[in-house]
Amino acid sequence: MALVPALAGRLALPVVGSPLFICSGPELVTAQCQAGVIGSFPALNARPASLLGDWIDQIVEQNATFAGANPGRPVAPFAVNQIVHRSNDRLEQDMAVIVEHRVPIVITSLGARPEINDAVHSYGGIVLHDVISNEYAHKAIEKGADGIIAVAAGAGGHAGAQSPFALLREIREWFDGPLLLSGAIAHGSSVLAAQAAGADLAYVGSAFLSTHEANTADGYKQMIVDSAAKDIVYSNLFTGIHGNYLRGSIEAAGLDPDDLAVSDPSAMNFGSGSGAGAKAWKDIWGSGQGIGAIRQRMSVAELVAQLAAEYDEALERVRHLADARPVPATSA
Repeated sequence: MALVPALAGRLALPVVGSPLFICSGPELVTAQCQAGVIGSFPALNARPASLLGDWIDQIVEQNATFAGANPGRPVAPFAVNQIVHRSNDRLEQDMAVIVEHRVPIVITSLGARPEINDAVHSYGGIVLHDVISNEYAHKAIEKGADGIIAVAAGAGGHAGAQSPFALLREIREWFDGPLLLSGAIAHGSSVLAAQAAGADLAYVGSAFLSTHEANTADGYKQMIVDSAAKDIVYSNLFTGIHGNYLRGSIEAAGLDPDDLAVSDPSAMNFGSGSGAGAKAWKDIWGSGQGIGAIRQRMSVAELVAQLAAEYDEALERVRHLADARPVPATSA
């Protein structure tokens, strides 16, 4: 399946809702798909592991019911995120469930492995791999991924440090397949900007954290609404990988956001029994820098409608600028 052509007519907006650890579940994903954007969740959110198949069945059934009751409304596909790090002791078990249920899109993170890609391709699924550099993008495609998620500076969670313009341009120099951009995208004009810079789709996460359907703590939702880019701290203390976190949650945990230790990346642990990792993600709240655009809590449908209106307004502004562009004089 070629991703971008297959999405024709199925999206209300060129957006993928990124997988949010703890916060993404069937309620959020179905709301995203039914609003016309691709919804996703990390496989590790389904705890115990035996719930994963039930979650997938629930998403498929609810989306099918919605589509049947709303002919003509676009219902987007969904994706499941797999952490391919060696510490994920559920990887093989979860992959078996994904293959059995023929999940249409699989998002891989923290490791590119050919056997994972082959498993998804065996039933016609698509693999998107997230990267923070052009070098990692090359490796992902060489190992069989179908598309790339460029995680640039300002993204929530495990973010990169490169400018989105630099990262997209380097990847587009050699790769003409599906390319997504992540990094501080919480406004419709930013979605359009991602496309103008070379991406096919925008990868939006933090904007969905405060929605009614997200499995997000109430204080977390309010902090998203109350915060802006200045309230985001970039650190690798909590998981061993650099990421962006809400300053207020770090302070609430009794830490000084301006004086955080540096963690050893080898200490990363995404195992199913990792209490420390779960506690870090529960108490220290991730977020991207784009949340200044989020000023109130709303439903997923309301948020997507707002993004779509902003996108259309930005598109009209660009068209106006193009119409007003001076015509170069021709030589006689």
